[in-house]
Amino acid sequence: MEKAIPSVEHLEDRTLLIVDDDKPFLSRLARAMELRGFIVSTAESVTDGHAAIVSAPPAFAIIDLRLADGNGLDVISELKSRRPESRGIILTGYGNIVTAVTAVKLGAFDYLAKPADADEIFNALMATRHDKAEVPENPMSADRVRWEHIQRIYELCGRNVSETARRLNMHRRTLQRILAKRAPR
Repeated sequence: MEKAIPSVEHLEDRTLLIVDDDKPFLSRLARAMELRGFIVSTAESVTDGHAAIVSAPPAFAIIDLRLADGNGLDVISELKSRRPESRGIILTGYGNIVTAVTAVKLGAFDYLAKPADADEIFNALMATRHDKAEVPENPMSADRVRWEHIQRIYELCGRNVSETARRLNMHRRTLQRILAKRAPR
C-alpha cells in the first residue's frame, strides 16, 4: 500500500529548482518532488544554478552546499536577490553551525544534513516558521555536543580509534583519553 503524499495544490507557484552534483540523488529527488506536485528543474553546478535562476527564479529551491564548481550559498544568495519571497533549503553532508548560520543569514529557509529523504525535504519546504522546534529549557552543553560528535564518528568508524582520530584530525592518545571519560552533562 502506497503512502499518501501531501499535495501542494493550494500553492499558486510550484516551481522548484534542485541544484546538486550527485546525479543519481538529483534524479531521484527530482522525481520524488514531481510526485509531490512540484514543477521541477535541475542543475548540477553553481553556474547552471545561477543561469536557471536568472532565466526563471523558482518559488522553491533545494541546493547542495558543496558543488564541484563552488558553494551552494552563492546560489541561495542569487535566488534571494532575484526572488526574495522564495523558499530555499540547503543540503549538506558537511554540516556545521557556522555554515548553517551563514545559510540562514543569506536567506535559506532551512538547512538539512544529508542523507535527507524526500519526505524530510518536502516537510522542510512546506513548514511555517511556527513549525520550528522551541529552544530547549536545558540544551546540551558545548562539551556534551563535542563528546556526542566524537562518539558518533567513533561508531561510524567501526570503533577504530586510529581511523576516528585521523578523521577528527586529532592525536590518537588524546582521543583515547576522551573516550575513556564519562559523557559530560
